[in-house]
Parts: sequence; C-alpha cells; structure tokens
Amino acid sequence: MPGPLAGLRVIEIAGIGPGPFAAMLLSDLGAEVIRVERAGAVRGAAPDKPAGDVSLRGRRNIAIDLKHPDGVATLLDLVGAADALIEGFRPGVMERLGVGPDECLERNPKLVFGRMTGWGQDGPYAHAAGHDINYISLAGALAHFGRAGEAPVPPLNMVGDFGGGGMFLALGVVAAMLEAKGSGQGQVVDTAMVDGTAILMTMFWSMKAAGIFDEQQRGTNLLDTGAHFYDVYECADGRYISIGSIEPQFYAELMRLTGLEGDEQFARQMDATQWPELKVRIAELFKTKTCDEWCELMEMTDVCFAPVLTMSEAAEHPHNVDRQTFIELGGVTQPAPAPRFSRTAAVVDQLPAHPGQHSREILVDWGVAADHVDALLTSGAVRHAE
Repeated sequence: MPGPLAGLRVIEIAGIGPGPFAAMLLSDLGAEVIRVERAGAVRGAAPDKPAGDVSLRGRRNIAIDLKHPDGVATLLDLVGAADALIEGFRPGVMERLGVGPDECLERNPKLVFGRMTGWGQDGPYAHAAGHDINYISLAGALAHFGRAGEAPVPPLNMVGDFGGGGMFLALGVVAAMLEAKGSGQGQVVDTAMVDGTAILMTMFWSMKAAGIFDEQQRGTNLLDTGAHFYDVYECADGRYISIGSIEPQFYAELMRLTGLEGDEQFARQMDATQWPELKVRIAELFKTKTCDEWCELMEMTDVCFAPVLTMSEAAEHPHNVDRQTFIELGGVTQPAPAPRFSRTAAVVDQLPAHPGQHSREILVDWGVAADHVDALLTSGAVRHAE
C-alpha cells in the first residue's frame, strides 16, 4: 500500500531549509509533491546522477518563470489540480508575483496555502531578514541551551528550521487538508518558526510556573546539564556517553552499576546544592573506562544510557540497523521516512531531482494539453532540463 497521504497533490515553491523539509515529509508519507523551481535554475541537461540535497528526495521538479505571464498562468493551472501549495518567501512576495492566496484560492477554493516564514506574516519583525539562530532567540529557547557560566550554544538549526518550522508546516498543511475534505474550503496556514519554537518550549513554561526551572541560571536545572544524572560524560578513550537517570528506579540502577550504591552524598539525588560536586565526582568515574566498556555494562539496562554517536556511527549501530532507521538512496546514506505505519508504509520512490528535470511530464500528468506544453517550453515560461 502507498503512504497514508497517497492521492493528495502538493505544490512546493522552491526554497531552502524548512520548506523543502516539510515537502520531503509530505512526500515521504505518500503525497505527490512537485517542486517548482526558478526557470533560471535550469543549467542545460540534467546530470546523470541525483541532486546532492537529500531533502529534495521523493518529488519531481518543474522550472517555471514566475515573472513571465504564461508562467504565472501555468502555476495557477497547476494550483487548480492541487490540494495544497507551500512557500517560504518573505510576506508579500507571492502576492507581488500574482500567485498569492487570493489568486490561488480564487482558482481553487479547496486549496490549502501553506506559508513558512521565520517571524510570521505580521508583527514588527515580519519583513526583517533572519535565520534559525535569530528565531529561536526571540522565541525564548536559545537562552536555555548551554552550560553554566558559558554563552548559549545554538543546537545546530534543528529547533527553529526543522522542529519549529518544517514540522509545524507539514502538520498544519495536513490538518488543513483534512478539514478541507469535509468543509470544501481551503485556507491559509501561517507557519512561523518563532511560533513553532515557542510551543516546543511548552514543558519548560510548565516547569517555570511550578518553580522547578530557573530561567536565569542556564545549565543548572534538571534537564539542561545541571544535574549529575542527566548529562554527557567523557570516557577514557575520549568518546562520550549519555546518562538520563531521572526517575528513582533508574537512578538506583545507575548507582548500582557505577559502584556508587550506598554513597551518602549520591543518595541525595534531588539536592541541587550537591549537583556541581557530584558532577565532578561522577565525571572522574566515567573517565576510568572506555566508551565500549561502559556500553557493555550499561547498554539495554534501566540506567537510561546510550553512547553519543556521530551520524556515521548512528547509521551503523545494531539497533538502528535492525530497525532500518537509515537507508541508502543513490549511494547516499540518509534517514528513513518516519513515523512507521502498519498498513500504509512510507516509501521514497524518487531520487533528488535537478531543476526542470520533469517539467514536461509534470505538465502532461497534471492535465495541461500537449500542444500548450510545447508552447510554454518554446516561450520560456517553463524550462525543461533536456
């Protein structure tokens, strides 16, 4: 069986970061997604090998000149056959091109118009430039990543671009498409990375309200490396392990396997005044064995333990190999689609495409008459990578 979103058609207006990630997620789950590239991105014939960007997997590519009136008309024709469109320009850009929500919903009243920005479609910052690091700063997240006495540490661009951005865009578009099936009406989905990042912090707002998260003391709290039982530690061979022994029964197992059982100071697990000293002591202990030795002792126990792996190491770990968490496509190792479905399995059926690689076939498959396709390619409104 195809993925759970099979039968749905989505148009992706080419962008970077969270937009392509959302499009990849929708495609992984079975939607037919076409990526609309700038006509100027076509550079002659498409290379024989797949495009290098893994996030472009699973979808065909068409190149349209949206500054050409026939290019705009072509995109609106495709909109008429689509369930959703997603774009990641600054507010107002799609409107200036003549393919904003008003024009698209007039052509297809059931269309879901998904918008992806950093700051949102309105507000004082709406038209300002920004990147993940800025969005998670304003959302109140970045301030809390890092160790005590040190500057905040950006967590790659996973929190803003992908967690707070692309994931929420995909969720919002799926939710709106589901609603449109019943109501017959489309709508605009305003996805902002600052909004998504803020909601990812929900639990910490709860902890702050309960008085168990001090927002003024980075790196001193339960889950931000303040506690000795929730941190990463260096081993004798320079590799690292992770410990997350929060619950009493898991902490008791940590004490047993480290030989600290019965130590009166370690017995006061939740006495935060002891944490700095206990971190020093347990760090010294973990340096007495190699990572492999600690794995042999603690893996698959109730310590809440795992080795800290690089991407390459993760792809080769027996657990991930057994679950096929990573796959190889076009000679490139990459994460497999997630989550798993018991009946409608998600499958990647298209290698990352080059700009304009499928222009002609997309137009034909989406209902454009063959003679009109030829006219569009001749005029330059649409370009095909021969």
